[in-house]
Amino acid sequence: MNISLVLATLGRDKELLAFLDSARQQTYPHFEVIIIDQNQDGKIDGIVAQFKSCFELRHIKVNFTGNARARDYGIHFAKGDIIAFPDDDCAYDTDVLAKVAAEFRQRKDLAILVAGSYDLASSRFSIGVNSHKAHYFSRFQMMGVEFTQFFALNRLDRRQFYLDHDFGIGSKYSGGEGFELLYRLLRAGNPAFYTPAIKIYHPDKDHYRLGTARMLMYSTGVGAYIRKFANQHDVFILYYILRKMFVAPCVKMGLAVLLLNRKRLAYDFYNLVGVWRGFLTYHG
Repeated sequence: MNISLVLATLGRDKELLAFLDSARQQTYPHFEVIIIDQNQDGKIDGIVAQFKSCFELRHIKVNFTGNARARDYGIHFAKGDIIAFPDDDCAYDTDVLAKVAAEFRQRKDLAILVAGSYDLASSRFSIGVNSHKAHYFSRFQMMGVEFTQFFALNRLDRRQFYLDHDFGIGSKYSGGEGFELLYRLLRAGNPAFYTPAIKIYHPDKDHYRLGTARMLMYSTGVGAYIRKFANQHDVFILYYILRKMFVAPCVKMGLAVLLLNRKRLAYDFYNLVGVWRGFLTYHG
């Protein structure tokens, strides 16, 4: 199996270097990296040049911005049987691609594989939805985050395999692009499996100690993708309306009050504000 890694990047160089170095150390050789470069200043040219002889690498410069749009553009250049969208500030454990290929070979029906997200060089989970147990999952328990998802192109409904340009960094709604894609594919009946044994490293940025601005920005995407499917009269999205917009935030804020944790309370409050803002303002 050949694997295509479509990486959209803007404004990062050291982090990109770390990812490419982790790609060079992969024990599985059958992969390509497609970099969609949104920088206009040649910021990463020298970094990319260091790895051109290490593995198959395409460096494609574009004159637009937007993470979802760049990834969607990169899909058209992918030659692999499996495709993934690594972040430009994540890194792979050395056996990630070997384990990905093995899982898809073993599970003949599998269309979507989701890895665990771990804090850098740590055994502690990072951002996204993670679990210590491997399991198949449905749209009622979506796992991972966009940079931990792998898709077998010949096993899923290709009509549903695209990224909505309204979501993600640099778009109308700054988050939610991964979950919007995942929900859509799961709704179409594509089988999905999560395993924490595949480790992808990413700094943990979803924490109240880092302040509320990031949470407010990204949570608007969550509310917007919920509204998108609500507008399509998808009755199953009622589960996420109840969970994300009422039950979970109220429980979290109540716990913060009990613990007298003002920063945690503010963080959870702005999460709720962002979700509702995205839900109420979505047009698409």
